[in-house]
Amino acid sequence: MKNRIKNLLFLLFISVTTTLSANGRDVKTFNDNWLFKKAENLPKVDDSWVSVNIPHTWNAEDMQIKKTIYYAGEAFYKKKYSPETSLSEKRIFLRFEGVASVAEVYVNNNFAGNHKGAYSAFVVEITNLLRFGESNDILIKVNNEPTPEVIPVNNTLFGVYGGIYRPVSLIITDKINIAVTDYASPGIYISQKNVTSKSADVNIKIKLENKNKKRKDARLITTVYETDGRVKKKQESVVTLLPQGRQFFHQDFRIKNPHLWQGLEDPYLYKVVTQLVSGGQVVDEVIQALGLRNFELKAADGMYLNGKKVPMYGVCRHQDRWGSGSALSNEQHATDLAIIKEIGATTIRFAHYQQAEYIYSKCDSIGFIIWAEIPFVNRVTTQERENARSQLTELIRQNYNHPSIYVWGLHNEVYTPYNYTVDLTTELNDLAKSEDPYRYTVSVSGYSKVDQACNLNADIQGINHYFGWYGGEISDIEKWVTGMEKEFPGYKIIFSEYGAEANVDQQEEVVGEFGRYFSQFYPETFSTKFHEIQWGVISKHPYLIASYIWNTFDFATPATTQGGVEARNMKGLVTFDRKIKKDPFYWYKANWSKEPVLYITQRRAAERENQLTPVTVYSNMGVPRLFVNGVEMTDYEMGTTKVHYVFKNISLKDGENTIQAKVANDGKQLEDQIIWNYSLDNKRLNKYGQPEKKTTEHIGL
Repeated sequence: MKNRIKNLLFLLFISVTTTLSANGRDVKTFNDNWLFKKAENLPKVDDSWVSVNIPHTWNAEDMQIKKTIYYAGEAFYKKKYSPETSLSEKRIFLRFEGVASVAEVYVNNNFAGNHKGAYSAFVVEITNLLRFGESNDILIKVNNEPTPEVIPVNNTLFGVYGGIYRPVSLIITDKINIAVTDYASPGIYISQKNVTSKSADVNIKIKLENKNKKRKDARLITTVYETDGRVKKKQESVVTLLPQGRQFFHQDFRIKNPHLWQGLEDPYLYKVVTQLVSGGQVVDEVIQALGLRNFELKAADGMYLNGKKVPMYGVCRHQDRWGSGSALSNEQHATDLAIIKEIGATTIRFAHYQQAEYIYSKCDSIGFIIWAEIPFVNRVTTQERENARSQLTELIRQNYNHPSIYVWGLHNEVYTPYNYTVDLTTELNDLAKSEDPYRYTVSVSGYSKVDQACNLNADIQGINHYFGWYGGEISDIEKWVTGMEKEFPGYKIIFSEYGAEANVDQQEEVVGEFGRYFSQFYPETFSTKFHEIQWGVISKHPYLIASYIWNTFDFATPATTQGGVEARNMKGLVTFDRKIKKDPFYWYKANWSKEPVLYITQRRAAERENQLTPVTVYSNMGVPRLFVNGVEMTDYEMGTTKVHYVFKNISLKDGENTIQAKVANDGKQLEDQIIWNYSLDNKRLNKYGQPEKKTTEHIGL
């Protein structure tokens, strides 16, 4: 907590000191007072434009409610901008953090630039198109129709919400500056190697530009600060900037006795301030976080962070939210990370695309270990090669300096045409290694076997499989993982997706091991059993060096109906609106979190059909005491992990039953209580009007 407070105070210190440099970079928000209309409204009168602020999406409702009935096509945003005449000697850029998915930028009806890709940032310089001292028209043409040339090429697994759905910035710099248009990166790249508690070697690569007609001499000053503002290291270089091309400069540091970034345990961040000084004034400045760390993934063992083994308790996260689509505020992003931290996760797979810059920065300061990837997913068209390469380059350059990221994801479940896919995935791996030789790469297979040629072209292979949901039984996972241990020893394997749908409005007391994917009946209780069994197996097999639950939150799938709800995937541990944490959420919280947990399952299965029933309790504080209508029950069995308690042969009375659990440990006492209602009327009747016989085992047994 003390380090986090220091981090916040230092950020305030930096923001104050940089504003004193009047000639430095000026970054302004450019989010308010836009006008918007869909292309289908263009023939109408001008008042069909509506006022919006950014972030904005036009699919916040239609893509979430009715499958296949949503607007995907062209739309337009426009805004007035009046630069002062004093800015005519400056450079002016528009930086878009996310526009879905193809954008064209026009200034005063002149084409300024374009971008293809819904999830990465891009920058357009507009200096030469502006009329200084006058009002200028900024127009953005946006299109979110699927196209075979831009990944993702369809809306099958998730929807691409149209719009300028992440913030826009106006950036003003001197004519000599740190590069702004290098794939919208910070323009500086911080590399680290030989990181130990004794020393760390840091290289900072800076890209500079000179748009004057003559060469310029300048000083390049980089300072590494501790969180309390003390200078840890400083270096100054004299540079000559030519008016031709981009200049590349390197500064090397050896930091002695570094304070290491140790994930959730101690997410310590230095601040790196790089300044360009000319004529005795700071003309440009970029600030980046620096977390000194060393990641090492060991096959059949796990993750070692700075030589210390760290459990890889993983969840996946889609960015969309009920009623907001993908146009989220920083507060909404922070809420998601708080929920993920509550469950006890240590690592997050941000699937299946680059996510908001704010969220990567928050992960740096919180201490999550991150998997970042591009949206090369689900289908191959043979026309996406150039765009896949471009989006991977953007992902890496824009996020290169985030210490939380340990791996770059190249693709997810892409196969035929086979030769093309093998070639492209190999090419993407080589590109990632050229851009960043210091991190791992991963590719993901949807098959339950390792020897797929298109998935052997990265450092790590992720495997997505849903035993017991799309086929087979839940417990088939045990045979699968033990088989891989024998057949593919020495491979780095991550269980990159597993899960089952859970509709909190659908409940069933008795469930088997077979999912009913095609039935539209997705009881929460089945998902609970699924996770109890599967995590019980995963936790005992270090061969799976990490695992990621699909998904933290329910999300929109505009091509399907699932669990009786259109346009929804309900594999989330938390509902789409973030209001209900499902039973499996507390299963993982009990297993992963260091916070005390006591939780009785099946609280939403309140109308009981069976008088004789087990009760399942999760407790990470030792053996819980269970009381049913005030009477203590002592007959329990241990489940699949040490937090899993199943009290058997509980007899319910007719009417309302109070189920209460208590546990005390180290002076702390927790209680949880639910109400079940039992009546013969609750029983489901067969076609003969008789109670149905139960032949499958109860959840938790």
